[in-house]
Amino acid sequence: MTNTDLSVAGLVPSVTAPGGLALGLDIGGTKLAAGLVTADGDVRAFATVPTRVTEGPERVVRRLCALAAEVLADAADVRGVGIGCCGPVNAHTGVVHAPPNLTGWQDVPLADMVAAALDLPVYVENDATAATVGEWRFGAGRGATDMVYLTISTGVGGGIVAGGTVLRGSSGNGGEPGHVVVVPDGRRCGCGSFGCLEAYVSGTAIANRARERLAAGEASVLADVPALTAEVVAGAAGAGDQLAGEVWRETTDLLGSAVVGFVNLFEPQLVVLGGGVTRTGEQLLAPVRARVRTLAMRPAAAAVEVRLATLGARVGVVGAAAVVHARTLA
Repeated sequence: MTNTDLSVAGLVPSVTAPGGLALGLDIGGTKLAAGLVTADGDVRAFATVPTRVTEGPERVVRRLCALAAEVLADAADVRGVGIGCCGPVNAHTGVVHAPPNLTGWQDVPLADMVAAALDLPVYVENDATAATVGEWRFGAGRGATDMVYLTISTGVGGGIVAGGTVLRGSSGNGGEPGHVVVVPDGRRCGCGSFGCLEAYVSGTAIANRARERLAAGEASVLADVPALTAEVVAGAAGAGDQLAGEVWRETTDLLGSAVVGFVNLFEPQLVVLGGGVTRTGEQLLAPVRARVRTLAMRPAAAAVEVRLATLGARVGVVGAAAVVHARTLA
């Protein structure tokens, strides 16, 4: 693939550097998102399109750049582009190395491709790291120096802020709370390992665990639900269904136990939970908080706060843009 094939010449306005805006791009398995973000985290423009990952990386990146051009229309003083992409990625080289939910993305030079198309400096981060930066700088973690962030959705991602620094690891893929093993030799995870937190508490895993029990012949009101989701399981659990209640209880027990481990390891001021599964609110938060209060070491157990994320669907682009602001102001 060639960078020149991705040109969107004529679509992107001239920009001056450095300035007060950054372009945040978020690449997921189902959608692409772009946002123009101020240094204060204010989103001035935002747009999304489907990823269509089966079309391959070249066409996906071309669509991403066209989306970026749309968001950049009439913009000036744009200091650079931040891209949050599902990993593994190399944050130093900007190369994407075969993410499980981006089929065919084998050693894709993402930073070079986007830089050639948009003629702006490009910084690539693991998407979970970018989201962590977003919630830390502009969301629920604003003002904290020590924070654990988990997003619980189709998968489980997140990151760690320790002493005012985001833990990135040697190549930018550090801080993967979703792939901490919580059940030795347990359920197969999409990452290829077994027993990961993601394999039990993600929205996908919650629904799959309920389906498996239904297939084994257990009785439940869920048997009559055509499209089973984590939200449906949570609703049935709240209404007293035994199967759903047991699945939900296992979910909160394992999530709470993992959070206890993070609290003991990092002693954060905050644990921030985001993602679609957290729309269940206190049904998820209350048992997780109770487990932390009961099992985490003192004094961290009494001091740490577990709260919901605040940036919602825009967390990826805000975080990616925040990376640009941080690096260009350094």
